[in-house]
Amino acid sequence: MNESGWERPAATRPEERIAVAIDVADRARLLDLVRALRGAVGMFKLGKEVFTALGPAAVELVRAEGGEVFLDLKYHDIPNTVAGAVHAAARLGVRMLTVHASGGEAMLRAAGDAARASPAPPRVIAVTVLTSLADVDLERIGLQGPAGAAVERLAGLALGAGVDGLVASAQEVGRLRSAFGPRPWLVTPGIRPAGAGAQDQARVATPGAAVRAGADVLVIGRPITQAADPRAAARAVAAEIGGGAP
Repeated sequence: MNESGWERPAATRPEERIAVAIDVADRARLLDLVRALRGAVGMFKLGKEVFTALGPAAVELVRAEGGEVFLDLKYHDIPNTVAGAVHAAARLGVRMLTVHASGGEAMLRAAGDAARASPAPPRVIAVTVLTSLADVDLERIGLQGPAGAAVERLAGLALGAGVDGLVASAQEVGRLRSAFGPRPWLVTPGIRPAGAGAQDQARVATPGAAVRAGADVLVIGRPITQAADPRAAARAVAAEIGGGAP
């Protein structure tokens, strides 16, 4: 058991490793997706679009339908403001939430402390380098690269400040496992099943490749939510995870 009071399960079913990204602004569409996918995925990742449109009601809707919420608002502000946001998210009952590692040690520590002060602490996961960014993008914004080195540097800062895990592309997961061992939860976006296009992601991987590299949770959005049969698409991803799990 780690500092937050949660324990890594000894074994996880493949579908529990899927966090489906719900990027909608319509309550009815959100409800349809949750009902179609509950039991076929581990968490529903609610990001800026759905939360801006529906607010905390989006979290409440998912939880009322029996789903677990991964609140992906990527908090990045002064420590006191982020701590308050984490307290509020914990009161909503979210299972996991994100902060930006680039917010600095004091902010990261405040987020972790706020989570641990909650009766049911959510996991605090630090975003290292967005999967939409390539090395040339890092250079343009003044972040020392290449991407792999930047990810490892920010990961070390975040874990040293007491967060529970990291967001990083599958291309960096193996490097992070080697550097930091089995303790941190590694959440991997930019997952595209075999045959799916990269869309607006720069650093992508298949589900099987990601779990073989050491990812715990795979974030998958449009390949599931925009499929003709989202539940069947989620089951296909779970099957691929099962075939690639260590």
